[in-house]
Amino acid sequence: MHIAKEVERMVCVKNAKSHGPSPIPVEGKWVRAKEVTDISGLTHGVGWCAPQQGACKLSLNVKGGKIVEALIETIGCSGMTHSAAMAGEIIVGKTILEALNTDLVCDAINVAMRELFLQIVYGRAQSSFSEDGLEIGAGLEDLGKGTRSQIGTVYSTEMKGTRYLELTEGYVTKLALDKDGEIIGYEFVKLGVMMDKIRAGISAEEALKVATGTYGRFAEGVKFIDPRNE
Repeated sequence: MHIAKEVERMVCVKNAKSHGPSPIPVEGKWVRAKEVTDISGLTHGVGWCAPQQGACKLSLNVKGGKIVEALIETIGCSGMTHSAAMAGEIIVGKTILEALNTDLVCDAINVAMRELFLQIVYGRAQSSFSEDGLEIGAGLEDLGKGTRSQIGTVYSTEMKGTRYLELTEGYVTKLALDKDGEIIGYEFVKLGVMMDKIRAGISAEEALKVATGTYGRFAEGVKFIDPRNE
């Protein structure tokens, strides 16, 4: 360690006693974190790429400083889906410091990791006040039944109006319009439910029927349109 001459000439003045870092909430305990291993928690965050054409929602479950569970959800860029596949293999088993300094393939995923790192080390995790934190598998709760990401896709133009394409209920197949041409309901297919039924041995036609539902005043529609082709 090199010391500048200006510093060497200085008189030594003792500092007041250090009280160490401020305590942060870590899974129901107050912890004075000094090492990466002092950090635990489950939390979520969002990152975006430089051109802002895509985004990533990242959920991490950290135990003793190490990532033991990860949920990576991407939207807006076809390449990001493959990046998520690679990041899923890279990120689990690393400490949060390693993951912060590892190329997670996609800029949006890297930014999400940065945002989560800040949340976790400052005691802002979702499980900060949950005793012993959350079990491994808690990340799947975000996906719900059918184990699919919650997606909302809506397209609109001033000339032709709005098209609901996919909402919480599922993949939208028909829009119901009233006499004034306004949307009053829609028909949807729960793709996760449909695939579960098909895997269970039910025919695709029957599975589609079981997974189809409606929302709003769909039955009162005067006109029904395919949001993708009409």
